[in-house]
Amino acid sequence: VQFVESGGDLVQPGGSLRLSCAASGFTFGTYFMSWYRQGPGKARELVAMISPAGTTTDYTASVKGRFTISRDNAKNTVYLQMNSLKPDDTAMYYCTSPSLNYWGQGTQVTVSS
Repeated sequence: VQFVESGGDLVQPGGSLRLSCAASGFTFGTYFMSWYRQGPGKARELVAMISPAGTTTDYTASVKGRFTISRDNAKNTVYLQMNSLKPDDTAMYYCTSPSLNYWGQGTQVTVSS
């Protein structure tokens, strides 16, 4: 099982980023997928989750209305579109499946002017 996250960058407050996560080593289209983040000095937190078919999504309260999780099962890839970014969104972002105990290296998102 492998997760490779990409798309993180330094962005100004109010900006946007799209994160991608390429997954391999399991039957991607049959698993829930999630994005987590860990900010400096903070615990890792669940940001968003998407069902196997992509028909159901859920978000932590602080990102609702700003972030959108999606997936392309043909490409074994999950995405996180992040809009109206705030300094508090600064974190390392990881994707995983809730039922698999594997993590990638993450991708760094820094929101700063």
